[in-house]
Amino acid sequence: MQIFLLVAALGLAQEPPLQIPPPPAGAPVQAPARPSAPAVPSQAPASAPIPGVAATPPVKPAPLAFYSDSFTYAWDRTIPLSINLDGLKVSSIFFNKRTIQPGFLSIIKGAEFGTRAQIEVTNTGKVPKVPGFAVAVLDRDGRLLGVASGGTKFGTVEPGETETFDLNFTQVKERLAFGDKFLLAIELRD
Repeated sequence: MQIFLLVAALGLAQEPPLQIPPPPAGAPVQAPARPSAPAVPSQAPASAPIPGVAATPPVKPAPLAFYSDSFTYAWDRTIPLSINLDGLKVSSIFFNKRTIQPGFLSIIKGAEFGTRAQIEVTNTGKVPKVPGFAVAVLDRDGRLLGVASGGTKFGTVEPGETETFDLNFTQVKERLAFGDKFLLAIELRD
């Protein structure tokens, strides 16, 4: 029963399809002209108007703020960054393996809990931000050593707030310590 409620809720949460208004009541409707010979689709220009159909401008999605660049890589050290993307300041990133700190739960001291890139950001804008991040680590020969992505799952980064995001490397991660460069991409929406 809960599954049906979830499916129904997701269906109701979707945006309705784009509605194209009908032509005005007084607009003349022309019948399409009949060609004397069959038309070959490759001969007609792609932008030729279709008789009897009003031209509508294409609908474009709202643009997202986007950033992408390459940086020098360092394993297990904080790398300072000075990126400002539409009010989101990205101040640092570091790459390492998650481990239990000495003295904390000494039973599992030294246990590893995945490999990550951790990014610190501050929202210097006036509206909440919803960032998404992608990181790719390359060696000196340009070979890909691993990729990770992440961002806000629920909620936003509120104005004036500083947060860190863990981007998890999975499956392909054992050579990350030998990286030379990394690519960082940020996609942002309000």
